[in-house]
Amino acid sequence: MPIWAKGYEVDADVLAFTTGDDHLLDRRLVPYDCRASIAHAEMLAQVGLLSTAECAGLVDGLETIVRLWDENAFEIRPEQEDCHTAIEEWLTANVGEAGKKLHVGRSRNDQVLTALRLYEKDAIGSLTEVLAGYRAALLQQAERHAGVPLPGYTHMRKAMPTTVGTWLGAFAATAADDADLLAAVTALVDRSPLGTGAGYGVPTLPLDRVATARALGFSAVLENPIHAHFTRGKTEAAVLGVATQILLGLNRLASDLLLFSMDEFGFVALPDALCTGSSIMPQKKNPDLLELVRGQYHVVAAEELKVKSLLGNLMTGYQRDLGLTKGPVFVAFDVTVACLRMMRKAVELLEVDAEACASAMTSELYATEEAYRLVEQGVPFREAYRRIAQRYVDP
Repeated sequence: MPIWAKGYEVDADVLAFTTGDDHLLDRRLVPYDCRASIAHAEMLAQVGLLSTAECAGLVDGLETIVRLWDENAFEIRPEQEDCHTAIEEWLTANVGEAGKKLHVGRSRNDQVLTALRLYEKDAIGSLTEVLAGYRAALLQQAERHAGVPLPGYTHMRKAMPTTVGTWLGAFAATAADDADLLAAVTALVDRSPLGTGAGYGVPTLPLDRVATARALGFSAVLENPIHAHFTRGKTEAAVLGVATQILLGLNRLASDLLLFSMDEFGFVALPDALCTGSSIMPQKKNPDLLELVRGQYHVVAAEELKVKSLLGNLMTGYQRDLGLTKGPVFVAFDVTVACLRMMRKAVELLEVDAEACASAMTSELYATEEAYRLVEQGVPFREAYRRIAQRYVDP
């Protein structure tokens, strides 16, 4: 029976539809909801709404739930709808009456907001670490091949000379930008919504929101309760935006590597260990890894668009549509971390054919340089441009 049950019977199909897959998605939030519940219980004891013994029993029970979760032994049943109800019911069954008191001063709205932010803080930390490893691999390869010449392309045509070091270094610089974006979005996430209830505060109770924020490691409190709940989905969209930016960089590098590793180019090669094969063509070594990374950018970009679209046209205050913004965040973190790890491996094992790169440095790449030599001799740039252009235009 749902915790909001009021004595009337709700159609079973309606319950299943409104529950959706929350009971599955929320498995990821169990330890974070327990952390927030421990902080909340300790605060309730400090302000006299729980006894010391009740608080101790609840904390012990919540720590037990986390251990069970670690062992894959904590269940969230579909009829419980979410992890918050499952945790409360387990506490009531195993700790006693104190389990019924833990929800005082909270709504499932600020519970999920808090658990999501705690999860996102951890996930951003992990993502930052993986991104740093990918960037380090790029910098190492860029330094190793700093002097290897490489054609630069615009409009998919040879344009000007560059080097392998500059090319790979550009992706390292992009990863540094992404790290800055992660730091910026962390500042949005690192504020506590706990104690804002369903979006309009908690009346009469002497809650100490600063204490719970401090206990949970948040740097600040979201003061305005309506604003706290307005951030639901909006913060997730910002997180997804950074994930999309990271995957955009991976997408572009994967596209380059796919092109440059073709036999017709041969600038780089992937070792056999990173390639799959064909079920019909014996000779094939397929760069599936790169193709999937390239495609996953579009997957996460679609999740970002999904969240941003869900947020539009909603009246102020919680609407059930907002529950659909949770899953995309989990998808985005999982995909982005996996793609960064795969691309780090690809970069680390990348083989550069310096001879093939050098042989591709054909004369037209130096046309701009030739024009500037004339400029240094006093020829106006437009005249120098025309003189050099004639070499490539006239038959």
